[in-house]
Amino acid sequence: MTEMSNRDGAQNVTNDSKDQMVKGSAWMTAGSIFSRILGAIYIIPWGIWFGSYFFQGNALYGKGYNIYSFFLIAAIAGIPSAIAKQVAHYNAINEYGVGFRLYKHGFVLAALTGIVCAGILFFGAPLFDGGDARVIPVLHSLAWAVLIIPVMSLSRGFFQGYQQMAPSAISQFVEQLARVLYMLGSAFIIMRVLHGSWITAVSQSTFAACIGAIAGILTLVWYYLKNRSTFDALVAGSDNQIVVPAKQLYQEILQQALPFIVLGAGITIFQLIDQYTFFNFMKGTGITSMRTLNDLFAMFSVNANKLIMITVSLSSALAITAVPLLSEAYTRGDKRDISQQLTNAMLLFEFVMIPSALGMAAIAHPLNILFYGTSHKDLATAVLAFSSFVSIMLGLFSVTSAIMQGVSQNKRAVRYFAVGTIVKLALQWPCIHYMGVFGPLVATTIGFIVANYLILRWLNQAFGVDFQGIAKKTNGILGFSIAMCIIANLVVEVSSSLFGHFMAVDSRMGSLLIVVLAVGIAGYLYVYMVLHTRLADTVIGERTARLRRLLRIK
Repeated sequence: MTEMSNRDGAQNVTNDSKDQMVKGSAWMTAGSIFSRILGAIYIIPWGIWFGSYFFQGNALYGKGYNIYSFFLIAAIAGIPSAIAKQVAHYNAINEYGVGFRLYKHGFVLAALTGIVCAGILFFGAPLFDGGDARVIPVLHSLAWAVLIIPVMSLSRGFFQGYQQMAPSAISQFVEQLARVLYMLGSAFIIMRVLHGSWITAVSQSTFAACIGAIAGILTLVWYYLKNRSTFDALVAGSDNQIVVPAKQLYQEILQQALPFIVLGAGITIFQLIDQYTFFNFMKGTGITSMRTLNDLFAMFSVNANKLIMITVSLSSALAITAVPLLSEAYTRGDKRDISQQLTNAMLLFEFVMIPSALGMAAIAHPLNILFYGTSHKDLATAVLAFSSFVSIMLGLFSVTSAIMQGVSQNKRAVRYFAVGTIVKLALQWPCIHYMGVFGPLVATTIGFIVANYLILRWLNQAFGVDFQGIAKKTNGILGFSIAMCIIANLVVEVSSSLFGHFMAVDSRMGSLLIVVLAVGIAGYLYVYMVLHTRLADTVIGERTARLRRLLRIK
């Protein structure tokens, strides 16, 4: 009887964990995807207003943002994720008061790292321009965001430690909305009203990150004040059996945080490798025109990257959700729950990432024209389609590295990432030399394949990943995704042929119609197949029954 009771209890814990993961993933995915979509859609009017300077402006924007992203991650120092992990740990043992003290000390650290990193970025901008002086004013404008965002990210981590994903998701969306509105407003005034410098317009567009951060912080403050009584009650009901000195709290934060810098900056580090090697390596192939090189750089590192990061953000949302949940299971020493959550995380990742990546590759031609116009359209389409497949490895690394952090294997994850980075560096020159603009993408893919393989191998050895169970569902997801991809491609071809009789299909309006049609038909097909076959039920649980009734699918 006791054994049965224990088994039922373990099953309930597993189901609760899965339910929490799906719920948290839904919020984080929604916030992340809407923010990414906003961050991509703005490029259409922004590009129109920049006119002939569009690709040059986008390349400059990308150069500044890659450097900024690294400094921002260094300033944040992984403290938000570390806070989420540690707050979840103390909450699991009913020590809410310690979690609050942890947040207060983390706040001081976040403010200090923000000041230091913003100062280095602002005053050291000439050292990071890579020989392009136009990058300097862009870095100056971005330094203000580095000053503010660490504190905002820390507060998001605090909410995530309580499994409250809504404040993080909504503040993320508000931040992006304010940023985009400022970007578009400043670009229109400078380029179309004042007919000013495109470099000034790019600098103001990057300063928008600071405006967005302020809006995001205000949203989090509102959420805290709204739920203050709940937090106070939890702190008042703490066991108060643990007294953690301030020095130990700082040590805990830094021990957890420092590896997050490397892992959190993983994709950015690879992009910086591309930024500082691509131009010199490409000159070795005979292309010396800086305008041509900037156009090529914009194609793979900025344009395609902006779109594929919409799909990668889905998996990043899952990764963020997994960290505090895995931390709780790891604290309890529940290997069975850890193994189950590993399986859940991997399947949730595949369920959204594989069809998203294949679908984007199928509609790459009209999607590229919709966002970036007809300049270099054939090459840009090929780069976007290839980047879509690369995004699967980027997303997988976001998930696997977060899982390693959740089970306190930060240093090991850093070592595995370092191996992948060495592979990327070793392959960078030959790949660029023989494959041109596709070279950096190939080197990136292989580098992340190596890192992901090493992480998954260790997780399997330590906790036992149900690869056989995952493989069965993966075959279904992959099969349905390929069918969806074929249908999407057919819709693009047929609609292009039909619409071509009465409108320019290579226009933005024509491309928009084709994209909406292809996504609508192919997307519904995928949803129908996973719901009809009950594959979705095994991945995201019983909630699919309601969706089935809503769509009238048997």
